Amino acid sequence: MDTKNSAAEGPELAEPYLREVLGTAGLAVEYVRAEGNTLYRRGEDGGEIPVADFAGGYGSVLLGHNHPDLVACARELLDAGTPVHAQFSRHPYANRLAAELNRIVHRELGSTEPYFAIFANTGAEAVEAAVKHAELDRVLRIAALREELERSADRARAAVAAGEAELPARVRTRFGIPTGAGTAAALAELTARLTAENTARLNRPPLFLALEGGFHGKLGLSVQLTHNAAYRTPFQALAAQARFVPRDRPEVLKEIHAQERGVVHALEVTDGHVDVMEREFPVFCAFLVEPIQGEGGIRVLGAEFAEAIQQFCAETDVPLIVDEIQSGMGRTGTLLASAQTGLVGDYYTLAKTLGGGLAKTSVMLVREARYRREFEIVHSSTFAKDSFSCTIALKVLELLEADGGAGYRRAVERGAALRAVLESVRADFPEVVKEVRGKGLMLGLEFHDQSGSASESVRSLAVSGLFGYFLAGHLLHVHGVRTFPTASAVETLRFEPSVQVSDEEIAQLEAGLRDVCRLLRDGDGTRLAGAVAG
Repeated sequence: MDTKNSAAEGPELAEPYLREVLGTAGLAVEYVRAEGNTLYRRGEDGGEIPVADFAGGYGSVLLGHNHPDLVACARELLDAGTPVHAQFSRHPYANRLAAELNRIVHRELGSTEPYFAIFANTGAEAVEAAVKHAELDRVLRIAALREELERSADRARAAVAAGEAELPARVRTRFGIPTGAGTAAALAELTARLTAENTARLNRPPLFLALEGGFHGKLGLSVQLTHNAAYRTPFQALAAQARFVPRDRPEVLKEIHAQERGVVHALEVTDGHVDVMEREFPVFCAFLVEPIQGEGGIRVLGAEFAEAIQQFCAETDVPLIVDEIQSGMGRTGTLLASAQTGLVGDYYTLAKTLGGGLAKTSVMLVREARYRREFEIVHSSTFAKDSFSCTIALKVLELLEADGGAGYRRAVERGAALRAVLESVRADFPEVVKEVRGKGLMLGLEFHDQSGSASESVRSLAVSGLFGYFLAGHLLHVHGVRTFPTASAVETLRFEPSVQVSDEEIAQLEAGLRDVCRLLRDGDGTRLAGAVAG
């Protein structure tokens, strides 16, 4: 098969509109080879043009494209005829991977509680698995509560029948039960009313909590947990809804809980009286949090807000799902970026670099105290937990952990070098660059809103909805640098290169960013768009 010249003839049938949008911004180029931190595209003369990759597969290639050790591992597996499709059988390689993930997670969290693993293929699928598991847990807790309410009613009826309890006037008045009715009849009417009311309340759909600016996928359920309304609104009728919490405003958590909390009534016999007590039931299915929001503009969750979220979840018994799809796997210097803030999740989702840039794999981890074994029967994935992807993932962890965690340290060191350059650009162009954000090798550079620019050409780019994409197109064609804006904040360019990114590539990026800043400062939007068109 010729992978060097794969231009297809005929009409564009593979997402033609997206191809058109990419073409508008100059990003519809084909890459024909990849190694290390470099992608290669084909020039008009047929030769290869190297491109420094700062997009990094949206965080999927922390170790670099086609890492030789991972490629060798993949070849060995395929040459040995490893069973990729042996579903519904024993998978010792998956168990080894789960054990190694647990070993590292325990080290980073300072805990020994096991986390059970459910494997998947993509980040969004891992998020959906976590949410489905959390909902199964909620449903089972509600079922247990229903049974408890029935037992309480039975005890009250038995106490009244035995002449051991009365229904006080204050309870009758509170619920509109005639005072002249006999105790047994009055209790029967009260029980019927409470049962109907409790049933209606317990059948209430689940509610999710997520942060403003968060991104958790675009599948049927996960898209409803993604804050960007453009992704979410067209499909809002398909799934349960979320309340989005403003960043760094912990006081809103108590307000939401007060507004949305669910209460049922339980009959209790105390000192010869039948009373009605309130019992709170789980309305909130889960709280989803990214330690660093990727698509929301590379925004780091602050330690104080993380602590407030942790406390809220503990006090209200709301499961915490920590979405480490983009921030995890060593990109910030630890397997879990959230471990650096002290945040401890009931669930974790990991993907992207877990597959080393070769395997399509992800995992949902759920701690033992929350785990429901029934989930393993009602949830499955055809391409998950196979020998190939699990063994590649084990090799990824081995590479990160080698030499006392040299891979993590490399991410921190390279991230610091890259951040120093971004901060230098910001300092020299304060009228153009607003802020540098992020950790390790997950960094963002936000530009000031240019919609009020004195330059018509710059204003045109700013209001196009593709501002960051035009900047990325200029960087690609003029400076040989590949990056993208964050999807829900197009004024922010993302930088998620591999640990193999060199000083020369960082300098190459710096030159490109300084050129972009000069053009924006000077109001030369025509040259920005012109480079893309060229």
